[in-house]
Amino acid sequence: MSLKHSYTFLAPIYDYLVEPAFADLRRKNLSHLKHAENKDILLTGIGTGLDIPWLPQGPRYTGIDLTPAMLARARKQTADRNDIELEVGDAMQLPFDNERFDAIIMHLILAVVPDSLRALQEAQRVLRPGGRILILDKFLRPGQWALSRRLLSIFLRHIATRTDVVFEPLLAQCPQLTLIRDEPALAKGWFRYIELHKETGRR
Repeated sequence: MSLKHSYTFLAPIYDYLVEPAFADLRRKNLSHLKHAENKDILLTGIGTGLDIPWLPQGPRYTGIDLTPAMLARARKQTADRNDIELEVGDAMQLPFDNERFDAIIMHLILAVVPDSLRALQEAQRVLRPGGRILILDKFLRPGQWALSRRLLSIFLRHIATRTDVVFEPLLAQCPQLTLIRDEPALAKGWFRYIELHKETGRR
């Protein structure tokens, strides 16, 4: 089963499964968007729109997701807002020009897509120099054995998510990006807040 099909199936119950555990984490990470008035911000893998209630007024938002069923639920959360555009899109092949956005939100997407590196490289490509990427996701630490998580990933990766992604090797292959924040968020640091900055003057 492809992720698109599995998330079509999960769409009606996704909020009930995910929102209780992650609402406060989303709010905290998105608070870093303050003072972003008149900026263009991309939400990669916006899903059912659980980030939308915590998005501050002022910026212009674009949200993409691979699954129309997820976007249909996200649109219900944009009824009272005119600053958010939603469209079908693939995080591993973003339908945007280079250096299009001032900031990118990647909540629970890097550990979902089949190719995490490609998704981060695409974010790097469409981010303007001086821009930021805010990440909330689950990652193993370099050298962490975590046998149960690695075995679990074999079964979950084709249904919902991966549990064996290591972030540091991804960042090492994105030379324009610099780590400026890495904090534990949940489950003793398995889930992390990560903030990246795109260097200016580097192509």
